[in-house]
Amino acid sequence: MADHLEIEQKFDADPDFERPDLTAVTTGVAAAAPVLHHLSATYFDTADGRLQAAKITLRRRTGGTDAGWHLKLPAGAPADGPAGVSARREVHEPLESAGTDGADPRAVPERLASRVAEVTGGHPLAPIATLVTERTVVTLSSADGTMLAEIADDQVTARRLPETAAEPLRWREIEVEVPAAVPQLQQAVADRLLAAGARPAGHGSKLARLLSA
Repeated sequence: MADHLEIEQKFDADPDFERPDLTAVTTGVAAAAPVLHHLSATYFDTADGRLQAAKITLRRRTGGTDAGWHLKLPAGAPADGPAGVSARREVHEPLESAGTDGADPRAVPERLASRVAEVTGGHPLAPIATLVTERTVVTLSSADGTMLAEIADDQVTARRLPETAAEPLRWREIEVEVPAAVPQLQQAVADRLLAAGARPAGHGSKLARLLSA
């Protein structure tokens, strides 16, 4: 079971937003060519939304470079970095992890369910939403090839579960994630995105945006 700190800043963008050139956004930083990924995620919670109330996210995602189960736990805001940066403790399990029922590969892995057992209070976890994302990723690296930041430009289509006749919710957002706080770089990227027309995100997560709609 992998566990790491996720440090990211989110921005809202209009459908016609033109992603700015991030080459040499700060001295010694290079931008790789954009890479396109197609992601599909199913989110889980109790019927009364106990995980969301505790600002916890649990999902099963396919596609991209980190397919698997992801549990995101609040970790507080980093001491350094621009305004709007959040940090969460992210726990991963592979897609084939044993579920709580011991048979269904789509059931929540036991090790993740146990991490949130005090929050769920014995209430079952079930699918509450699906999100399909077309993600374009630009990676920023130092001169020696060290990855410094990942900028994800997401076109999102989201539905509540169980599905209804209602139209899905669609939006565009930009995520800037860093493996470790680099305040100067984070601020420079934020400034360039804001100058291009992006806005500070109105929600802390994609799921929160869907559920508040």
